[in-house]
Amino acid sequence: MFQLIKFNPRIWFLLGFGSCFLILAIAAYFQFVEELEPCPLCISQRIMILTTGIIFLIATIHNPKHCGLRIYSILGALTALAGAGISIRHLWIQNLPPEKVLECSPGLEYVFENFPLLDTIKLMLNGTGECADILWTFLGVSIPGWTLVAFIGLALLSLLQQWNLAK
Repeated sequence: MFQLIKFNPRIWFLLGFGSCFLILAIAAYFQFVEELEPCPLCISQRIMILTTGIIFLIATIHNPKHCGLRIYSILGALTALAGAGISIRHLWIQNLPPEKVLECSPGLEYVFENFPLLDTIKLMLNGTGECADILWTFLGVSIPGWTLVAFIGLALLSLLQQWNLAK
């Protein structure tokens, strides 16, 4: 069964990069065409998708062998799992009772201009009242839910590179 997944590592990493690019393109569509304004946790998830995609792109260009393959696959999985953690936090906030939802904050542009960097990062990772809004669903699952599925898929794709080490 695992023989089916033993492709050239460069193909795997290119597939991961393409997936990340597609996810970011979908996010841009939602923001600029559908006019769904991203909350701080949405932006944090986008940053993790971008980071994972950059790792996959560098691995594609580098075409690593044993040690490099192990490093890139672990880095890709770690960034994807960190993004999955942010998605889980976002889903948790969306499922809080209305009386427990955090207060809304000023816009991120204002926060970036007027708050210290550590406070801004804390806000982006903790979420705000805007993060509780469910603006879109597909098959009953919100955007952070689908993003969680994507992060898990990217982490698995990255970890499957370990089987390529046995070649």
